[in-house]
Amino acid sequence: MHNHSHSHQHSKDDRIGWAFFLNVTFTIIEFIGGWLTNSTAIMADAVHDLGDSLSIGFAWILSRFSDKEASDKFSYGYRRLTLFGALINSIVLIIGSIWILFEAIPRLSNPEMPVVEGMLGLAILGVAVNGYAVLKLKAGETLNEKVLTWHLLEDVLGWVAVLIVSIVLLFAELPILDPLLSIGFTLFILFNVFKNLKSTLVLFLQAAPDKETQKRIKLSLMEFPEVNGIHHMHFWSLDGESHVLTAHLELSDNFDVKELIRLKQEVAAKLSSYHLSHTTIEFEFLNENCRDEAQ
Repeated sequence: MHNHSHSHQHSKDDRIGWAFFLNVTFTIIEFIGGWLTNSTAIMADAVHDLGDSLSIGFAWILSRFSDKEASDKFSYGYRRLTLFGALINSIVLIIGSIWILFEAIPRLSNPEMPVVEGMLGLAILGVAVNGYAVLKLKAGETLNEKVLTWHLLEDVLGWVAVLIVSIVLLFAELPILDPLLSIGFTLFILFNVFKNLKSTLVLFLQAAPDKETQKRIKLSLMEFPEVNGIHHMHFWSLDGESHVLTAHLELSDNFDVKELIRLKQEVAAKLSSYHLSHTTIEFEFLNENCRDEAQ
């Protein structure tokens, strides 16, 4: 059983590793190709691919850490690496997108014809490379691999757009299409980046990942007749998927050990439907002062 699990983990690492090195290599080719062909659209797609390369890189690192045991220093394990990766990814994409906009917007009033043959060749290569990476990751079953597959599918569609524009430019001299496409790409990137950045920062600040779930958990715990009230309830997330709950339950009586064991088991059963990664529930007896109350 252990060998099967190890083999599955190894194949998952291989798939993500392949996609990472493929994307990084092609991103470098894109930046060089965008500069040589004088195409801001290819430069914009290179920035997009750079973001995806960072996402895949952090997913690969996380994948390699996922089986590592939590330590005294990292008592919750390494799940929050994804948030750190998402934050760095967002910063890089914002800087890259601003640079592309500074390059592309002036070209609207004075458009320059790109080297169309080079643009076409890169577009065909882009569809092929990203399509191959999609096929590689499509075999995976983990959430990481599925999310990254969607990222790469977006890249394929982006390159299809570049391919269509380059074919149009072969037959019609419309240089304004290149900066228009790059601005469209960049605005799409920024829209998604700011949306993801907001979610990442909220999780970094340990806000509740889902207010409705938090409310349902509290109501579920209050259903027990032995519970008079709840305080110091904290519901937060390690990475957007693995959630943590801590709470102090104020008991209605000073129950004996057998009753407390029964109540503990019933609370655990009630919380199991929420699929929490870590839970810490503390019972407080009648007239007991909470040690965590602010002085």
